[in-house]
Amino acid sequence: MKLLEGKIAIITGASRGIGRGIAKVFTSQGCAVAFTYSSNKEAADSLTEELSADGVQVKGYQSNAANFEQAQQLVEDVLKDFGGLDVLINNAGITKDNLLMRMSEEDFDQVVEVNLKSIFNMTKAVQRTFLKQRKGSLIHMSSVVGVKGNAGQSNYAASKAGMIGFSKSIALELGSRNIRSNVIAPGFIETEMTAKLSEEVLQGWRDGIPLKRGGQPEDVANACVFLASDLSSYITGQVLHVDGGMLT
Repeated sequence: MKLLEGKIAIITGASRGIGRGIAKVFTSQGCAVAFTYSSNKEAADSLTEELSADGVQVKGYQSNAANFEQAQQLVEDVLKDFGGLDVLINNAGITKDNLLMRMSEEDFDQVVEVNLKSIFNMTKAVQRTFLKQRKGSLIHMSSVVGVKGNAGQSNYAASKAGMIGFSKSIALELGSRNIRSNVIAPGFIETEMTAKLSEEVLQGWRDGIPLKRGGQPEDVANACVFLASDLSSYITGQVLHVDGGMLT
């Protein structure tokens, strides 16, 4: 039997990178997927077509998780279209890297709004459904940077560290209703974003990782499958590091 057979998930920011990898692995495990994208309709349509081949319901929604009203509307639409919801994966995120002395207030605010406020918006939007059915799995995509920090990424690190504090608090609030809240902290994952770096830089990163390779989106997706499935039914309030041993 497939690990996510019969489940329904929302995955934010899934038209590329890690989000796309999660969506692909979820549908292969029998999960119906509602995913959001910000602007690239072509990429979203292509993903819908690809995922539908797994024989489960798939639909893309253009929605900004950082907007409270849009998050509420999204969940309403998904419940209407899919008839239920079991899993929320808060994956949407951006970076605007710079040293603090050069970072604008706007760059700080925008990264916190998209990466952290969206977690509040989406979790709040699904809470009523999860409470009513007395079950649900919340999975928040943080980063190794949210745990150890990184020069030039104070805004990103703050948003990703905030996500961990938020998730642990929600785990305490909602645990008695059988609602689980966990965080995944990916390390160096090779996506189309990292493909823009030179091979020399990439190899430098790989050499510093105990497993001597960068992670793939599927590595993160498999961890999400575990936390979304009933295999992890006694796990909440945790941070799962998917980083090849970077923080060991």
